[in-house]
This record gives sequence, C-alpha cells and structure tokens, in this order.
Amino acid sequence: MHDLSSLLAATSSRHSHLCPRQVLGVRMALAGAAALDLAISRRDNSLVVIAETDGCFTDGLEVAAGVSVGRRTLRIEDYGKVAATFVDVRTGDAIRIAPRLDVRSRALEYTPWEKRHYFAQLAGYQVMPDEELLSMTPVILTPGIEEIVSRAGVRTNCVACGEEIINEREVLADGVAYCRSCLGETYYQIGVHAMPVFATIES
Repeated sequence: MHDLSSLLAATSSRHSHLCPRQVLGVRMALAGAAALDLAISRRDNSLVVIAETDGCFTDGLEVAAGVSVGRRTLRIEDYGKVAATFVDVRTGDAIRIAPRLDVRSRALEYTPWEKRHYFAQLAGYQVMPDEELLSMTPVILTPGIEEIVSRAGVRTNCVACGEEIINEREVLADGVAYCRSCLGETYYQIGVHAMPVFATIES
C-alpha cells in the first residue's frame, strides 16, 4: 500500500504547493498501475503512461508512477484533457483513466465544510473512492505499443533536410525516408528574417 500523503508531498515539492490536478495525477497513477497489476515507482520500462495534457497533472503521474519523458516511459499527446492511458509494455494491455464528468460536484459532497470550490476539490479528490473519482476504460492503442516505443539505436536521415531521425519516426514516401516536418506535418514555420544561431566574436 502506497502512502498517498507522501506521494502528494513529493509532487507538491515541485511547485511549492499542491493543486487538484496534481492529486488527480497521483490518484490516476495508483489506479492505473493497480488495474494492470504493476508495481509503481518502477526501475524498468514495463509501464508506459500516455498523458493527454502537460503541466502539474503530469508531475503527479511522474512522481507516483515512476515514469519520465527522459526514460521514454511518459509520453504527451496533448488533447488538453486531464486523462492518461496506462500501458503494460509486456502484454500490450492498456487502460485509459479520466476524472468522472461530475467529479467536481462529487468532491463538494466530501467536503461540506469547504465553500471554496478549489479547496473542496483539493481535499475531496484525496479521499474519494476510485469508483467515484475516476472513469477507467480498457483501450486498444493505435498504433500499438511496439510502434510507439520503437527500437533503440534505429536511425536514418531525411532525404530533404538531411537531419537525423531516431525511434523510427520517419515517414516513407515512394520508399524514401522523410522527416514529418519536410512533409508538412510540423509545429513551426521558418521565420522571414532568419536569426543567426551563433554570433561571431571579433578579436
């Protein structure tokens, strides 16, 4: 049994305060690992978590589940939702967890002394049973976990820009490897006035 208060203290230390979304991240991590029968705070990469937003919510996930972007066990698919999918890499089993739609009003029922909604949620989310706090749905990943995780050491170069692509993230067009940016799937555009990357220092 994991000490909820210790996990909440650990995640709050990252922000110097505790917020309702951090609590949800911790509670979801505990529930997701339990549903998959996986221990949390793992040292291996058997548990992968796909979060649907970033921010303080993901801090709760990281602290409680022992996942991280650096170890490639935490991924962000930013749909702007406080939700996450927990994946057993060994079996491919996956479960998506989100707050129940009426979770804010339910939290008020657990904290009748607290009239401020923010603090009612903060306290209520810590004590509500999983079945009242969370919605848990088994899902099938598309693409599958093998494709998401990929293989270490695999690399190629984009034929258009020449930049290296790792983790099999290239896109094949007529049998030729391109990066997603060169095929138009990008989050940026080249600025009109290109800024120099390195300044030249005159001696």
